[in-house]
Amino acid sequence: MTRLAIDSDYLREMLMSLLNISSPSGFTDQIVHFVGQALQQLGIGYNVTRRGAIRATLKGRSRRTLDRAVAAHLDTLGAMVRQLKPNGRLAVAPVGTWSSRFAEGGRVTVYADGGPIRGTVLPLKASGHAYGEAVDVQTVGWDHVEVRVDREIRSLDDLVNTHIQVGDFVAFDALPEITANGFVNARHLDDKAGVAVLLAVAKAVMDARVALPMDCHLIFTIFEEVGSGASAAVYGDVAEMVVIDHAPVAPNQNATEYNAVVGMMDQTGPFDYHLNRKLFGIAKAQGIDLVKDVFRFYRSDSASAIEAGNDTRTALVCFGIDGSHGFERSHMSSLTAVADLIGLYIQSGPTFSRDKNGLSSLNGFPHQPERHVIKIET
Repeated sequence: MTRLAIDSDYLREMLMSLLNISSPSGFTDQIVHFVGQALQQLGIGYNVTRRGAIRATLKGRSRRTLDRAVAAHLDTLGAMVRQLKPNGRLAVAPVGTWSSRFAEGGRVTVYADGGPIRGTVLPLKASGHAYGEAVDVQTVGWDHVEVRVDREIRSLDDLVNTHIQVGDFVAFDALPEITANGFVNARHLDDKAGVAVLLAVAKAVMDARVALPMDCHLIFTIFEEVGSGASAAVYGDVAEMVVIDHAPVAPNQNATEYNAVVGMMDQTGPFDYHLNRKLFGIAKAQGIDLVKDVFRFYRSDSASAIEAGNDTRTALVCFGIDGSHGFERSHMSSLTAVADLIGLYIQSGPTFSRDKNGLSSLNGFPHQPERHVIKIET
């Protein structure tokens, strides 16, 4: 295995471009076209499912039916119009699971049939000059925010005339910024940073003309934030899959913003024991900064792939994010560490050759460490 030269400028450029494309779950066509064009520019073949998930392939030397995949998701959090209010503002419902406290103050685009309309999400009591201390004690929740659209609106009729309707998507500006010392601030780093990493790894493979041992599918899903992301595009030929996503950074977590993180377990259960150990071994041998963590309020594309009936070994490799599903921040060192690990992983051989068969005998089936038994003499 060769440590690939990750083009950090390309990674940054792709990340900034991705962050500036609206893609709340269910409104992802534009970003699917963008990623498809990026793959085409790299000379990588791909297919698109009916709804828009992308499955690209880095060809391997082996023609055996033993493939691997690396997945990241294109969709983000967002909102949807649920009511045109008598005061000329919009009530919204969240797309994905997130708190309205992080929506407050957000600049948004409402995608109406007549064209996109800009606006701002505000709490119902938005002015201290008008409401005094009441602004500090109002309830947090999606029923307590509204969108003020940037049109001259004095009545419900004026709002109706904008052609905004119930069911229109509301996308939040990412407001990306990468500082000189490597901090990446933006909404939607989950998981556009993962997509940028995966594309940067693919570019490194193509630039170096690395011969991979087996086909590696690059899977870009479009409904991860609402739970069904990798239920399509994995298929039965994928024996093992690594998901790239974020690791929440908090005082009760082991993850940081500066290294790669392997998720050992999330709310849906443990990840594959052997695939995790393989990733640890690669990181240790290559000097990649890698830590382990457990996520209690989290699921990823691994869960949707398994729940769809795929008998696939899965692992979760993460970049650290502070303030996940809110005002997010990571560091380029974390993204680079993930890219380095994924670049090495896809050059490795299969975790188990027997996995080419969906059903087989115990021949070649692995063991896990046994309990140490102390024999007592009698």
